[in-house]
Amino acid sequence: MDSYYQPRSLEKHSDSILALASVLWSISYYTSPLAFFYLYRKGYLTMSKVVPFSHYAATMLFLLAGVACLRGIGRWTNPQYIQFITILEDSHRIGTPEIKKKLASYNFDFRSWPVDFRWDEVSSRSDSRGISLLQPPPKHRSTANGFLNAVKKLPCQIASYIVAHTFGRRMLYPGSVYLLQKALMPMLLQGQARLVEEWGGKRAKLLACDGNEIDTMFMDRRGTSEPQGAKLVICCEGNAGFYEVGCLSTPLDAGYSVLGWNHPGFAGSTGVPLPQAEANAMDAVVQFAIHRLGFQPDDIILYAWSIGGFTATWAAMTYPEISALVLDASFDDLVPLALKVMPESWRGLVTRTVRQHLNLNNGEQLCRYQGPVLLVRRTKDEIITTTVPEDIMSNRGNDLLLKLLQHRYPKVMGEEGVRMVREWLEASSPMEEVAVCSRYEVEDDWCMSVLRSYRDQHGPDFPWSVGDDMMPEGRRQLALFLARKQLQNFEATHCTPLPHHNFRLPWRL
Repeated sequence: MDSYYQPRSLEKHSDSILALASVLWSISYYTSPLAFFYLYRKGYLTMSKVVPFSHYAATMLFLLAGVACLRGIGRWTNPQYIQFITILEDSHRIGTPEIKKKLASYNFDFRSWPVDFRWDEVSSRSDSRGISLLQPPPKHRSTANGFLNAVKKLPCQIASYIVAHTFGRRMLYPGSVYLLQKALMPMLLQGQARLVEEWGGKRAKLLACDGNEIDTMFMDRRGTSEPQGAKLVICCEGNAGFYEVGCLSTPLDAGYSVLGWNHPGFAGSTGVPLPQAEANAMDAVVQFAIHRLGFQPDDIILYAWSIGGFTATWAAMTYPEISALVLDASFDDLVPLALKVMPESWRGLVTRTVRQHLNLNNGEQLCRYQGPVLLVRRTKDEIITTTVPEDIMSNRGNDLLLKLLQHRYPKVMGEEGVRMVREWLEASSPMEEVAVCSRYEVEDDWCMSVLRSYRDQHGPDFPWSVGDDMMPEGRRQLALFLARKQLQNFEATHCTPLPHHNFRLPWRL
C-alpha cells in the first residue's frame, strides 16, 4: 500500500469507545472476585439490588451494540476498507503468494488471517491432543492403597488445578494478560512494521495439533552477502516477550535467517501458555521451518531466552538432528524459582502445582539432547537467582550446567569435578575465571586430545565414560575445560538484550 489505512471519523470514534469498553471489561474480569466479596459483605447481592443492576447492564450492552453498528457503517463507507475486505476474502478463497503479499500490507486482527501451515500437512501422527511431554515416574502402590491415596489427595489436586489455571499461569506468563498486551500494542505494531519493512519479514499463521493458531515472523537471509544466512535461528521468547520486540533481534543483527513465534495467548497467537500447548506450538514451528521454509534440521539453531528454554529444550530433545542449542538466561527447573516468590507455608501446594500443571523441566529435557549446547549466564540476573542478584551461586543457570555436565561426563563430574566447576562458577569476573583455571593448570590442548581420542574410539553418543581410568588431576582439568566451553558469562541483568557480537554458536569438538 502507498499509505497506511486511515479510518474515517465515525469508525475512529466508535472504535475508541469499543476499545475502552474492552479494557474496562478486562479490568472487571480480573477484579471480579474482590468485587463480589465486597458486594456480598455490603449486602448488595440481593434480588432487590441485582435486578436494577441487570437493567443497567442490558442498557449498556444495547448501547455498545449500537456503537458496533456505527463502526460497521463507517467501515463499509470507506473504499480502503472495501479493498481490504476484498483482498482478505481472496486470500481465504485463492491464497496465492501474490494475494498473501497484498494482505501483508495491512495490519488487522490476526484471527482473520488465513492459516498458512497445518500441523497435519506432513505429520503422520493421528492424535490431535498433543505431543508427548516427559512425565515423572509413577509411584507403584497396591490397588486399595492407591484408591484411598487418590481420594485423600483429591482436595489438594483440585486446589492445584485452580491455582495453576487462575493466577498461577498468569504469574508464569504475564505476557498473556490482556491488559499488558493492550499497553504494549503500539510498541508491538511498531516492531512488527520494522521487521516487515527493514528485514523483509513474512508473517504466517500456523495451526498446532490442539487447534491453537500460532503467530510467526520469518526473515530470510539466504542469498544475501551474509554467510550465516544459510542457517536458521528459531527464537523462543521469555514469559513477557514477543517476537516483535524480543530476543529475535540478536541473531537477526548477527546475519542469520530468523524465525520468531509468539507463545499461545500472546498477541496474535491463540490459546493458553501451558506446557502442553507450548510444546504443541513449538512442534508446529519446527515442522513449518523444515517442510515449508525448506531448512534441513542440521541447518537449524534453537535460541531461547529465559522461560523459552522449555520449548527450545523440548524441540532439541524431540528433533535430535537439530544443529545446536543456545540457552540465554535460562534455568533447570521451575520449582525453586516458584518457591522463591511464594510464601513458605505454600511450599507443598506450590511444588505440587508446578509438577502437575506447570512442569518446566528444562534440565531433564536438555539431557536428552546429544548436540552442541551453549549456556549464557547473566552475572547480575535478578530473575532466575533464588536469593539476590549479587549471589551468583544462586543462579539456576549453574544447576542447568551441572546437570548437563553430570549427564554427559559422569566419570569426570564426580564429587571432585562438581566442586571444581562450582569454584569456577563462583568467579565474578573473567580475571577470576582465568585464575581458577591457572591454579589447576588446565591445558586446553591436552583436554582436546583426550576428548577427541575418546570420541574416535567410542563414538559421539552421550554419556561418555571418559575419565574413568584417569588421575584426579586430569579429571579436574577436564571438568574446568568442559565448563568453560559450555557456559558463557554475560555481565548484565536478566532483561538486557544480548548484543549480536555476543551471540555465538556452541563449541563443537
